[in-house]
Order: sequence, then structure tokens, then C-alpha cells
Amino acid sequence: MSALAPTLQAFFTDRLIRQRDASANTIAAYRDTMRMLLGYVTARTGVPPSLLDIEQLDAPMIGAFLDHLEHERGNSVRTRNARLSAIHSLFRFAALAHPEHADTIARVLAIPPKRFDRALVSYLTEDEVDALLAACNPDTWTGRRDHTFLLLAVQTGLRISEMIALTPSDVHLDTGAHVACHGKGRKDRITPLTATTITALREWLDELDPDPSAPLFPAPRGGRLSRDAIEHRLAHYTAKAGNACPSLQGKRITAHVLRHTTAMRLLHAGVDTSVIALWLGHVSVDTTQIYLHADMTLKEKALARTSTPQGRDSRYRPNDNLITWLEAL
Repeated sequence: MSALAPTLQAFFTDRLIRQRDASANTIAAYRDTMRMLLGYVTARTGVPPSLLDIEQLDAPMIGAFLDHLEHERGNSVRTRNARLSAIHSLFRFAALAHPEHADTIARVLAIPPKRFDRALVSYLTEDEVDALLAACNPDTWTGRRDHTFLLLAVQTGLRISEMIALTPSDVHLDTGAHVACHGKGRKDRITPLTATTITALREWLDELDPDPSAPLFPAPRGGRLSRDAIEHRLAHYTAKAGNACPSLQGKRITAHVLRHTTAMRLLHAGVDTSVIALWLGHVSVDTTQIYLHADMTLKEKALARTSTPQGRDSRYRPNDNLITWLEAL
């Protein structure tokens, strides 16, 4: 066994799990990165993963792997950079255990993340939200579940992982009604509920299994909904709602678009961005600035408060005939 195999094992067991107490999502993301990387290097070199050495994962090989992710697997630049971040984390750990590979490790750590264009965030208007909610069939169990799910997602802005993890015990409908969640970065937060959402949740809870630890939005067989299942349902309702709301036609709605919609609704209501950051569970207020860039309404209001520059009228006006004759003398 080479030096890479025990280093990789120690990276997961000692660094990520024991020292950092990383979340299950982080460990899964790093695991998938390493599986793809080792599989790629093995395909290129013919050396089994357990026999690969650190020297074989040099900067040119890592660079080729990143190009493979983009051009052959079709990954976005964001995904490519996330994979590179996981690789950098492994090599920083390896630098402490294997100084004899310092040159190789330094060159890998010098690979920079790739710059990318930042598109404006996509969100739903009030009419689009209403059309999406109306597309859920109230006569079926699935339609009532999805209607409550969408309503809660738009009102609270919870991440898809946070929505999936909710249980009936997380919902509090008495005085000071709110929903509690254990979110990204191991942060607990509570989000207040509106009267409409309270009514929908109360009716939905009456249909659920009394087990308080069961999923709040279960699959038909009782397990938790998957991300793919939720995105599939959203695509279905978007296509259906497009008949009543033409602006939804051809629009790709994801669970994260619902989260963006929550932020834009709060912003239009005049809520400060620092409060929106707390509401959404952002680590930094800077993350919330993307909604200011996307909000044309705020920009139009700002423009209305400014004075119009008194520029020269650029339209052509011919001279008076008499003046023209005098100038020609």
C-alpha cells in the first residue's frame, strides 16, 4: 500500500470526522470527489487506487481531472471549484504528514479556482407563486402535501435539505407560531409563520402519522422525499401552471428558486438585508447582496428619486430661412 491510501483514510477519519466533526453532507461531497479523482487517475495510469502514490496526483494530473469534469462530465465551474476545494483540503492535510512530497503538494495547492460569470438570481413573482400553488390538486393526498410544501418553502426560504429533514415536532402552531430547523453549518434557527401557512400546516398535520419524528413531508411509502423527487414535482407543477401564467412557460423552477423568492419578497417589503441574512441562515450579509443586484424594482425607485440631467436636446432643427441667407453672405 502506498503513502496515499493511509493518508486519504486518515484525512476522512481524523481530520474530517474526529477533528472537524464535519457534517454528513460535507463528508459525502469529499468522498465523491476522491472517488472520481482516483477513478480518473486509475483510468489514465492503469494503477489500482490502493497503489497510487502522491507523486502520481501531481498538478498536471489534477488539472486534467478538472478539465475532465467540465468538458466530459458537463460540470459547472462552481462544481469544478468545489471539487478543487476538496482536493486542496486533502493536500493541505498531506503536507503535514509527508514533507518529502512538498514540491508536488505545493504545485497542487497553487492551482487556483476558476473565475465564472455570476448570473442574476431567478425568482418568482406573486402571480407566479399563486399559479404554482393553484396547480396542486387539493383532492389528492399528494396534491395537498405538495401545496403545503411549496407554501412553507416560499414563506420560510428553507433550503431543500432543511425542508426534507423537517418533522412534525419542528412545527409549532401555538402562540408565536414558527418552524424550527437544524440547517447548514450546524446552525439552529426558527422562522415565524404567517396565518395562511399556519392554517395549511394545521390541516396537513391532521393527515399525518402521529409519530412526531416522522417526516413532515413523506413520500407515499412513508420515507423522506428525495431531492430528485422534489425537483421532479416542481417541474411538473411549473409546466401545469404555465397554462394559467404564461411567464412560467419555459422557466426552470428549482427548490432554490423558491428560496430566492422568499428573499425577494422580504426585500420588496422593506426588510433590511442583515435581517434577510438571518432569516435565510446566511453566514455573511455579503451573500444577501445578490438580491439587491437582481431587484429591478429597487433600482427603478432609486432612479425615480434622482433628478434628470439637463442635457442638450440633440434633435436636428433647421435654421430659419432668413438666418440661413444671412450666414451665406
